[in-house]
Amino acid sequence: MTPQAFLLRAGFGAARVEPLPGDASTRRYARLVGGPEPALLMDSPPGEGLDAFLALAAHLSAQGLRPPRILAAEPAHGLALIEDLGETTMADALDAGADPLPLYLAAAETLAALHEAALPQGLPDWTAPRMTEMAGATFLDWWWQAALGRAPAPAERADFAAALHAMLAPFAGRCFTHRDYFPANLMPVAGGMALLDFQDAALGHPAYDLVSLVEDGRRDVAEDVRQAAIARYLERRPSLDGEAFRAAMAAMAAQRHLRVAALWTRLALRDGKPRYLVHGPRCWALLDRALTHPATRPLARFLDAHVPRALRRNPEGLAACA
Repeated sequence: MTPQAFLLRAGFGAARVEPLPGDASTRRYARLVGGPEPALLMDSPPGEGLDAFLALAAHLSAQGLRPPRILAAEPAHGLALIEDLGETTMADALDAGADPLPLYLAAAETLAALHEAALPQGLPDWTAPRMTEMAGATFLDWWWQAALGRAPAPAERADFAAALHAMLAPFAGRCFTHRDYFPANLMPVAGGMALLDFQDAALGHPAYDLVSLVEDGRRDVAEDVRQAAIARYLERRPSLDGEAFRAAMAAMAAQRHLRVAALWTRLALRDGKPRYLVHGPRCWALLDRALTHPATRPLARFLDAHVPRALRRNPEGLAACA
């Protein structure tokens, strides 16, 4: 089924289709103007999680959270029509100069509610084995070759896996983990934040999502705002041990920042998207901060042994495009 046929069947055949700018994923979105109600067309290639998106949208809505409503869907063809919640994400509001503190506090409160909600069935694990695999897929398979001029040796791969597992295994969790909980995927609405792009959700430690929010690889977060959001989240979940949670945040941060710093390299080399390299320095700096916590010592020791500090940056010769 073509997108045009899908829109006609859904009653949006007369709507004007306005493509929206792409991001790091392969999904495409378009705003529909002049249809029965504000809507977005989501066009997902095979394997991009449309079935998961639809199932999780239904689950989140049942839990009193705020995903976009699903207006129509043809999962077999990768097409969905979803509610258009507006043009201003949390990221857009921040970029326009909005006071960050109320936005981050609202995002922290919504995240606490998400983590307290009942779990859906069938979520994959986002624990030490999978997190180690995903970090290796960017850091070892792409960044290492580009930065060091050679592939990692089998022993280096084994040492990396052992270091990541030793760092992450103490912080296993069975919580709904959005995995991309940052301002570009949040929409300010009455009563909190609407949730976007949650199709990659998994079962993991709740600290991972809070790290994604307050240590965003794509934007700077003032330290007072960061600490206020962490405090608000912990206030909303009083059963958590604050010290243990902050240790988990350090471990999750180290994995995430290393993986994402290397992801920008992969996007430049494999996908022809060098513009994301502009975020590399921020991610490497956030990694450096995470590595000062005792919980991250296994990874810190690995990097000290194998990756000189001077090379912990975007690989030489790769240039970001504005």
